[in-house]
Amino acid sequence: MPSNKSVSDAPITQFTNCRILRDHTLNREDLWVREGKILDPEKLFFDEHGFADERVDCEGSIIAPGFIDVQINGGFGVDFSKPSDDISAGLSLVSKRILEHGVTSFCPTLVTSPPAVYHKVLPQIQVQDGGPHGAGVLGLHLEGPFISVEKRGAHPEKYLQTFQSRGIEDLIETYGSLNHVSMVTLAPELADSQSVVRELCQRGITVSLGHSVANLSQAEDAVQHGASFITHLFNAMLPFHHRDPGIVGLLTSDQVPAGRTVFYGMIADGIHTNPAALRIAHRAHPSGLVLVTDAITAMGLPPGRHSLGQQVIEIQGLHAYVAGTKTLSGSIATMDMCVRHFKQASGCSTEEALEAASLHPAQLLNITNKKGTLDHGSDADLVLLDDDLNLRSTYIFGEEVWRKGV
Repeated sequence: MPSNKSVSDAPITQFTNCRILRDHTLNREDLWVREGKILDPEKLFFDEHGFADERVDCEGSIIAPGFIDVQINGGFGVDFSKPSDDISAGLSLVSKRILEHGVTSFCPTLVTSPPAVYHKVLPQIQVQDGGPHGAGVLGLHLEGPFISVEKRGAHPEKYLQTFQSRGIEDLIETYGSLNHVSMVTLAPELADSQSVVRELCQRGITVSLGHSVANLSQAEDAVQHGASFITHLFNAMLPFHHRDPGIVGLLTSDQVPAGRTVFYGMIADGIHTNPAALRIAHRAHPSGLVLVTDAITAMGLPPGRHSLGQQVIEIQGLHAYVAGTKTLSGSIATMDMCVRHFKQASGCSTEEALEAASLHPAQLLNITNKKGTLDHGSDADLVLLDDDLNLRSTYIFGEEVWRKGV
């Protein structure tokens, strides 16, 4: 007669003296982990011996799912859009360093580049699990080159492209391949964009609307074809207008198909979006807000000149400008900074601030079966924080990969 006892003899870790973020609330209970997964303690006690092989005293910490950054261009001197002979070394450096900011998974992001750059860089960035070596790579986010000239921001105009009526073939010719691509940002007003949006979504690739002069009707049409994200809301798009709110209007649109959520990225660094605009977006559509860093090469570096793809960027305080202009090019904020600023600026709850960096990006990428929650069976990617949301430690698959002061 078969036994209910688990066949696994792997050690069990019990996190005690903590508050766990689960079901939108912080619950004072223990967290149980085995073989990198979160265990159901009821099943554990019913079927098995019911004790842990190792206990971790969290000293009153909050335990939240590890942060997920779906838009990060580089950092610590590394630019993902700049080809080199050893792209993997730069990727490894960033993935290691962002552990100290609570990021356990991310989408390396490439800004508008010539086809030769995509053809060189893309094959060298693979989807991979995280661990002591660094945060996991969920897939690439390709931001451009199919975007608006008028709202290109820091993207170089000479490399922008339009669709040539060949659907997905236009993208494959430009990028070389769509392997390991998780997300594409495009402007939905470009001719023939509808078929591209539809085909990308059919391949399981998230389509984001951004760097665009689309009106609300064009944005709604893209969502009806499968688009589900807005790249850095308010930035690089038409400003809200009461007679045609543009892409911003998607936050309260009644044309979004039933059962679908439109998510939107916010760079909560205090620079890219005024706190009042952040509050407006959050109060209009709290369940769609996804914190992104949009971090560039200069994150973690001193002021001065750095690169972003084909552009030179100048860092002045917390501002990152295209050199010689006042055009913002991305941020130098870290994800934990964004979580704290979002909570402070919006007045949202601790739970909402943490979910905007974990649950919501996982929902966007449709990976909540393993990431973005502390549900039983999920990957044990965790962050431990104090009540002010300062990071104490980061875990991937139940293994501590970074601790403050160590």
